[in-house]
Amino acid sequence: MRLNEEQLYSIQHFVDSQGLKHKDLRDDILDHLCCAVDSELRRGKPFKQSFDEAIKELAPNGLIDLERKTFFLLNYKRIIMMKKLMYLIGFIGSFSLTIGVTFKLLLYPGANLFFMIGFITLLLVFVPMLTFDMYKVTIARAFSERLKIILGCVAAIITGFAGVFKLLELQGVSILLLAGAFVFAVGFLPFLFFTMYKKSIA
Repeated sequence: MRLNEEQLYSIQHFVDSQGLKHKDLRDDILDHLCCAVDSELRRGKPFKQSFDEAIKELAPNGLIDLERKTFFLLNYKRIIMMKKLMYLIGFIGSFSLTIGVTFKLLLYPGANLFFMIGFITLLLVFVPMLTFDMYKVTIARAFSERLKIILGCVAAIITGFAGVFKLLELQGVSILLLAGAFVFAVGFLPFLFFTMYKKSIA
């Protein structure tokens, strides 16, 4: 027995419904699934069983996950370089912020400079880079997972700017603190505990 047009359409419809972005990969996946299912049909297995087994063997975590892993392998060196840069920036920002706080407590000169470098590096460079990296990982997951990451980033940036404004003695510190706390408490925390709850009962 070989694949008929209806079965071929079923496989094609399934692949297209997964939301793959890379056409070449989509075509390769479709071709692989058709060949795998056709091979099992020749052995006498029913179509549904053959199709389910082919999907499970090829992409047990879904086609989007397969696409993400394929993209990572094709761009491995560039991704690793970007991750090294991101964490180096995070280290520099954290180091500068720690020095700034320490110097501020000990009343040493240069505290404000280190404080500003740390805040700006962490808030305007590292946090957005980290958020984007985490968002790419969760792009195939539930909307609540993605929204949690975005709201956490927004809350961190707003609260961080409140610290910068306080250090520079600028007005608007209270508004920024309230806005940051509001986004964190009303936006980030509910999604955080909701996803934790879902994972605990899964």
